[in-house]
Amino acid sequence: MRRRPHSALIGLAAAVGGLLATGAVPATAATPSDSPGPSSAPSAALSAAQQVRDFWTPERMRSAKPLDLLQVSPSKLAPAKTGGPATSVPGTRAFPQKGGAWTGGGAVVKTSGRVFFTYQGRTASCSGNSVTSQNKSTVVTAGHCVKMQGAWHTNWAFVPAYNDGQTPYGTWTASKTSATDQWAASEDINYDVGLAVVNPLDGKKLADVVGAQGIQFNGGYNKPMYAFGFPAAAPYDGKKLIYCSGNTTKDFLFSNDHSLACNMTGGSSGGPWFNSFNESTGTGLQASVNSFGYTFLPGRMFGPYFGNEVKTAYDKAQAS
Repeated sequence: MRRRPHSALIGLAAAVGGLLATGAVPATAATPSDSPGPSSAPSAALSAAQQVRDFWTPERMRSAKPLDLLQVSPSKLAPAKTGGPATSVPGTRAFPQKGGAWTGGGAVVKTSGRVFFTYQGRTASCSGNSVTSQNKSTVVTAGHCVKMQGAWHTNWAFVPAYNDGQTPYGTWTASKTSATDQWAASEDINYDVGLAVVNPLDGKKLADVVGAQGIQFNGGYNKPMYAFGFPAAAPYDGKKLIYCSGNTTKDFLFSNDHSLACNMTGGSSGGPWFNSFNESTGTGLQASVNSFGYTFLPGRMFGPYFGNEVKTAYDKAQAS
């Protein structure tokens, strides 16, 4: 396949996806992040959340079009400094891997899931992950999976442990979606990180039901990392949790992103990348997301560096 950030074309982006602005917006409205939401009454919020849950029938989930990975063209390239080689992880069984079904179990099976939303009148899908947060309700995904080409996605929902239309831990609707300021303002590929604060479900919060992975900022480059997602474009079908693992490097072409040998396709955008991943427990520190690929460099995935800009967006989301 031609590499694309799992849900959108880089730069001009020819597919669904895009980094969400840092300001939060109602998940069911394409309004600026600082615009007032619908009604703040609990009954109105519950009604809106139920409407989104009702919208996402198993059939709609199965037919949702996976967003292409963002694509970068040669005209966008500029040299970037690289670091030294990474070292392999001792004692691992699932390393390296360029795109296989995750059978190791552990926490990642529950914290990761598919993301569904409406974009330009069509249903689409990405991936996401539950992370530790003050509100116990924060999901991290790619920026283009919450906003793209100037439009905020609507009917946004997160389905942890998705399995062929089945929602074993429920469908979690977004009360607010947000992203880095840089993605919100100009969809800068270096900051393709989006977030969602999800509504409680049956009186419980997301992290209390499926758990949450740790998150890491300014963790450096050239690390052994694991990437997860639900690619739904051929040869994948969106039914299984897929992973890649290997020694990452810093992109030496255009971006400031991490680079990993990975064959995941559209729909995996927004899936988590982990540092310090433990295969036995399925836990790690999330340090990036599936974002984009170069059209002329198949078999490599790129993910944004979680620096201070991403931490700012995360802090705003977790405090919501």
